[in-house]
Amino acid sequence: MGKIHLTLACWDYDRTRALQDGRVQVEGVELTYLPLRVEETFWRMLRYQEFDAAELSMGSYLMAREKGFPKLIAIPVFPSRAFRHSCVYINTASGIKEPKDLAGKRVGVPEYQITMAIWARGILQHEYGVKPEQMKWFTGGEEHPGREDKIKHDLPKSLDIRPIGPDQTLSSMLERGEIDAMISAHMPSPFVRRSPKVRRLIPNFPEVERDYYRRTKIFPVMHTVALREDFYEKNLWVAQSLCKAFAESKSICQEAMYEFSALKYMLAWSIAGMEEERELFGEELWPYGLEANRHVLETLVQYAHEQGLIKSRLELKSLFAPSTLDEFKI
Repeated sequence: MGKIHLTLACWDYDRTRALQDGRVQVEGVELTYLPLRVEETFWRMLRYQEFDAAELSMGSYLMAREKGFPKLIAIPVFPSRAFRHSCVYINTASGIKEPKDLAGKRVGVPEYQITMAIWARGILQHEYGVKPEQMKWFTGGEEHPGREDKIKHDLPKSLDIRPIGPDQTLSSMLERGEIDAMISAHMPSPFVRRSPKVRRLIPNFPEVERDYYRRTKIFPVMHTVALREDFYEKNLWVAQSLCKAFAESKSICQEAMYEFSALKYMLAWSIAGMEEERELFGEELWPYGLEANRHVLETLVQYAHEQGLIKSRLELKSLFAPSTLDEFKI
């Protein structure tokens, strides 16, 4: 019996590069790795289920899992994590000086259900006392008009949420003051070109995020890896094979990061930054597996439930292929 073919769509991360370039093989699999931008991957997987497996937004996956469509099953691999205090941008004439000032303001977000926005809203509510119901929400493209939600939601009636016009973009609306703030994983173009009209709400975000981690032990999970259920059910063993391959690729990356003979990245103090992070996080900065991430995932499920994106607090074990939740012992 030969290897099965598997098409995986996943961004070009340092921690997955050994999987992408073939240094790491997936047991029993002939792999086609498509290094697509995450927005394209999510759209094609959630709307059309084009791939056997794909990197996927955790927020969208939670909704899909509860709705039962599209039929997907994840493995406890999390290729993307990020703190989100840095992701709130404001118009400098909005009168917003600190997070509590967002109450009553007009806030843009590309899609309400994306994981970045779930974390940002959860942090605003639980760290700063500003609930989603206290803001007026506008959804649409950040830089290109016409962006739509990848997965449909049924939000609480208490939310004031509306799409922007078909020719509008959130970045231009923010600069013109048509919205007061924007929550975005991408730096808005006015901020990139240093427009005096747009700045971060929390400019000292590294300090704030380090304090947040020390207090909460949360390094937010953004994405998981999900398989189409029909593919998984025909090849149950492939979930464990993928888990092992992703873990091996991450290990290769992690070992290479601490080879200090020369600067590998175009960052003058990258070595100091890595040493500081190892001091804060310990040896395992980017853990995979359910138990190592239980607290973070439970918090994300809590936030998604509080925000009306899922109707029940999903049991974490139901989200992942059963064979990936245990390890064999010798």
